[in-house]
Amino acid sequence: HVQLVESGGGLVQAGGSLRLSCAASGRPFSTYAMGWFRQAPGKEREFVAAIGLTDDMIYYRVSVKGRFTISRDNGKNTVYLQMNSLKLEDTAVYYCAAGRGYFNAYEYDYWGQGTQVTVSS
Repeated sequence: HVQLVESGGGLVQAGGSLRLSCAASGRPFSTYAMGWFRQAPGKEREFVAAIGLTDDMIYYRVSVKGRFTISRDNGKNTVYLQMNSLKLEDTAVYYCAAGRGYFNAYEYDYWGQGTQVTVSS
């Protein structure tokens, strides 16, 4: 079993930046693909970014590519999501997940509780 705890969310003006962190405990962190998803009010949960076991396996949602950066530190059992040039439409609850691979929620076995990101004009 893996426990995931997100942090770093908050309120930021459009154009600003936030860095989300997801700390993992339990089974070996380095054996899991890690992903970030988000869910806005009234909308379905959607894929944002994922990173595999090696740094050449990184994927992004088209709308965040070039603005968001996912990274992992296996020594700290932590995955990060650096979010720059934030837009109003990035407002959502952001979830960290650990699993077998990349784009679909059903590919992930473990989920954090979520952290709210609110972008204001």
